[in-house]
Amino acid sequence: MSYFMTHLPSGWHVDQAIEVEEDRVVCIRFGHDWDPNCMVMDETLYGVQGKLQNFAVIYLVDITKVPDFNKMYELYDPCTLMFFYRNKHIMIDLGTGNNNKINWAISDKQEMIDIVETVYRGASKGRGLVVAPKDYSTRHKY
Repeated sequence: MSYFMTHLPSGWHVDQAIEVEEDRVVCIRFGHDWDPNCMVMDETLYGVQGKLQNFAVIYLVDITKVPDFNKMYELYDPCTLMFFYRNKHIMIDLGTGNNNKINWAISDKQEMIDIVETVYRGASKGRGLVVAPKDYSTRHKY
């Protein structure tokens, strides 16, 4: 599914995508197209892209072709999803301790829509940290 989505080929393109968008949340998936986790995430993102087009735009970045952000955003995981709004990184509290990004594959489309909608609502109110609609911590799993 990643072939149907917009890839950003350089660090300049990533910067421009973040800086230029004024009204929508910029969702950037950092990772590899061949990675199984990224394939699951790309399928979900492609499935919700039409429903999110009014308040979010989604881009994909290959971290080996564009290594500019690997140290700055600590992109050590195979698949990472980050959110930006009006040239500002929006953090999301998922209950996992890492508020900067989502570093696992989300396969549920409604869950992805809820997360992006929560990010948009919080960011449009000026918040830099939003709380996810669901707690993803492992302490509640028995």
